[in-house]
Amino acid sequence: MGKVLEKEAFGLATKDESGVLSPFRFSRRETGEKDVRFKVLFCGICHTDLSMAKNIWGFTTYPLVPGHEIVGVVTEVGAKVTKFNAGDKVGVGYMSSSCRSCDSCSDGQENYCPKMILTSGAKYYDDTMTHGGYSDHMVCEEDYIIRIPENLPLDAAAPLLCAGVTVYSPIKYHGLDKPGMHIGVVGLGGLGHVAVKFAKAMGTKVTVISTSESKKDEAINHLGADAFLVSRDPEQMKDAMETMDGIIDTVSATHPLLPLLGLLRYKGILVMVGAPEKPLELPVMPLIFGRKMVVGSMIGGIKETQDMMDLAGKHSITADIELISADYVSTAMERLEKADVRYRFVIDVGNTLKPAP
Repeated sequence: MGKVLEKEAFGLATKDESGVLSPFRFSRRETGEKDVRFKVLFCGICHTDLSMAKNIWGFTTYPLVPGHEIVGVVTEVGAKVTKFNAGDKVGVGYMSSSCRSCDSCSDGQENYCPKMILTSGAKYYDDTMTHGGYSDHMVCEEDYIIRIPENLPLDAAAPLLCAGVTVYSPIKYHGLDKPGMHIGVVGLGGLGHVAVKFAKAMGTKVTVISTSESKKDEAINHLGADAFLVSRDPEQMKDAMETMDGIIDTVSATHPLLPLLGLLRYKGILVMVGAPEKPLELPVMPLIFGRKMVVGSMIGGIKETQDMMDLAGKHSITADIELISADYVSTAMERLEKADVRYRFVIDVGNTLKPAP
């Protein structure tokens, strides 16, 4: 009887493309010899959760328990686990396993593994579906667990497991982390605001690029950006042409790339980390005449993610969050769809997710 109770989990799931989340009981696997089980205390709400819940990308399997910015405290470890102990503060991000043998895995970039297993809504090795962090506990392989620095509050650290590493990874990989470099950040949302924080911690000059002047005070006085650029102002854009070494584009809506390419210096790089639903138009001439590059990037490998979290601990970097109760999640999803959040919803799972009587 004990084993059955140990496997039972409770969470919030959507059962169709409406995206409405409701109480859901399911089973977690027992703790294997290389597994870590932890009590979920907080889970961030990422725009990907919304896209998956509503099957925007066309591959969602229902019922779906979303959530991949998951933090909590270890309650049990398998017999062969060496890195973690009961009571440790840990987290799990967008992936919970990979093949470990392909070129991407060998290069420490498990996030590009063709057989990467998503933390939510994917098939695990035993053909069961993975369920995310909108739930009371998690079981994950030790090698895909991230240690959370003791000085970081768990609720505000949770979004770093996706939003944080999504912007940290390309900055590091493309060498944009050198002090004195000039980085542009397009969009001041869940991704953009932590991009500013990490880039400043690395010693770079940061310019926030936005369609709205209303975010200038927030960008400079609260987040510490060095400059603010209104992309709809031709004079401002003209004055900033060819001044940036790299741009992190976090926008998921359809938007023009030509003005952004004009801001890049010779050999500058535009990194796309947002995921617009419709194709964007890519002008080629600016690329040719400036040897400029447009690349994509997705989360980061496990070592990269741990490095990001350690840097966050060193500089006390956290996300700006709105902490919500479990019964507010569907409303939060509606608000997220309207970009009505500053800057990341985080579910207080440990205190507010209660099994139905």
